[in-house]
This record gives sequence, C-alpha cells and structure tokens, in this order.
Amino acid sequence: MSTKNLALYQQRVERHLQQFLQQYPETEPKLLQAMSYSLLMGGKRIRPFLIYSCGTLLGASLEDLDGPAAAIEALHSYSLIHDDLPAMDNDDMRRGKPTCHKAFDEATAILAGDALQTMAFEVLSQHPYQQVDAKNIVAMLQHFSRASGYSGMCGGQAIDIMQTNQPTTVSQLERMHRLKTGALIETTVRLAWHCSPKQDPTELDSLLRFASALGLAFQVQDDILDIESDSQTLGKPQGSDSLANKATYPMLLGLPQAKAKAQQLYQDALNALASLPYNTDELRQFAQYIVDRRF
Repeated sequence: MSTKNLALYQQRVERHLQQFLQQYPETEPKLLQAMSYSLLMGGKRIRPFLIYSCGTLLGASLEDLDGPAAAIEALHSYSLIHDDLPAMDNDDMRRGKPTCHKAFDEATAILAGDALQTMAFEVLSQHPYQQVDAKNIVAMLQHFSRASGYSGMCGGQAIDIMQTNQPTTVSQLERMHRLKTGALIETTVRLAWHCSPKQDPTELDSLLRFASALGLAFQVQDDILDIESDSQTLGKPQGSDSLANKATYPMLLGLPQAKAKAQQLYQDALNALASLPYNTDELRQFAQYIVDRRF
C-alpha cells in the first residue's frame, strides 16, 4: 500500500501520545520513563490507522479522532508489556529492543502497563472533542471497556494461557484470537463511527465485518511469519510460538492451508467493503498490506 497516510497517521498519533505524557508530573521518573519507552518504541500503529482511516471515510475530523487513536495505542502498549512478562509469554525482545521488564525491571514493567491502561481511559474520556456529544463519548468508553477486559482482550489472553500445551481445535484457536486480538480491532471501527456525523448502522455493520476478517487475517499472517521470517525482521524471537508449544494456524492446518485461510479472510474483508458507498481504496490497500507484510 501507499505509505503516505500510514506514516502521516503514525506521526500524528505519536505526537498526541508524547503531548499527553508530557503533561504528567514527575511523580516517579523511572515509571514515566518505562511508560514512554514502551509507548513510543515504534510499531505499525495499525489500530490508530484504522480509526483515522475509517473515521475520515465517515466524515469525522482528524482532531476528534486523535483521542480514540491515542487511547487505543496506549491500551495496546499496556497489553504488550504484560504479554512479555515472565508469567505470560516471557519474551526478551519487542520491536527489536529489550522488552520493558528487561530494560527496567519486572515490577516497573507491571506498573507501566497498569499506568498505560488507565492512561488510555484518561485520553479517551478527556479529549477535547469538537463534534462528538456526551452520549457518543459514553458509548465509546463502554465499547472500549468491553473489548479490553474479560469479554475481550483479557479473556482471550486467559484462553491463550490455558490452551498452551493442550490439544486445540481450529474453532477454539479462532475464538481465542477473536477475543485477544479481534475485539480491539473491531473496536477501532466503533470508535471511528461514534466520532462521525454519519452514523448509519448498515455502514457500521459493513465496517465491523471488514474489521473482523482483517483482525483474524492479521493473526494468521503472524503465525505464518513466526515460521517463515527471521528474528531481525520480526523484531522478536522467530519461532517463539513453537518453542512455547502454542497452537497456531500452520500447526493445525499446515502452512499451505494457513496461507489459503489468510487469503480467504483478505477476500472476506474486501467483500465487506464493497457495500459501502465510499472510496475504500485506502482500506483495501491496508488489508493487502496486512496479509503481505513480512513483520
């Protein structure tokens, strides 16, 4: 895909995150450093991209979308810090750099994750929206809470832990990923929609179907890259899923069928966009980027 808007949105959300961090007092400098380290260490920023892209498609302003985009990236960063902890995935590298608990220490990493999680709700609720009323702000907070907690990301992570070293079916694997990864990706669409003046439920349904297919395609491609890529390209240890004895799509389906599934999900995403009365080229190109990426 064209990287122009991807880079633009990456820069925009990072600027907003930096500004929010800078307004914190230095209650404990080490904790603030750990938060900044994990939040601003790079990354694809696909969740903010989806908020900006879907939101502008529906007529929302970039200024109103800054809040949800920054909030969802803060939440995602917290989840990565906790995923990397010894009690979870026990990873030493993230995005080519030492993970938070390696760069600082385990206790600081736990607190940095906790602080980024609550920061996400601060950002989402306190943002100076221009054209988003209180009813829609409350709705965003409700969706955000549900997708990040027991009924979404945290529940999916718990299933992931319980399924490690256990026989797993494809349907069980898909359910786990739809909660652990997919719930937050689908929430990007809901946040964008609530910032928009064009709140047509049929358009929301199409975008949710797009996000659902895209979120699962992202995970399938991640599983493929864990086999086919290398640690330097990935920015984290290659083959870590196999070493941890985690169920993956290539393990359950075989590599050729896993690749076929990624392509089918990509087509499902495109089909969902086809019903929208807008120019969806940017989202179509982004879907292709997700299944073609090498890291």
